[in-house]
Amino acid sequence: MLEINKTYVTDSKKRLVAVQVDIQTFEKMEQLLEDYALGQFISENDPDDILSVAEAKAYYESLLHKKQ
Repeated sequence: MLEINKTYVTDSKKRLVAVQVDIQTFEKMEQLLEDYALGQFISENDPDDILSVAEAKAYYESLLHKKQ
């Protein structure tokens, strides 16, 4: 598990209002969330929608030509 060094921010009545983390920890957290979301997206895909390598290359080429 990722160890998170955090600093709590309070208001004038000592109520917690925010948490600060260093940038390296934030970037690790962000990467973990992105990886998790990508994994969820992949697992939700229909196996019937899988493209062959040739189909994927043709689709990618069509995207490149649309940008131009």
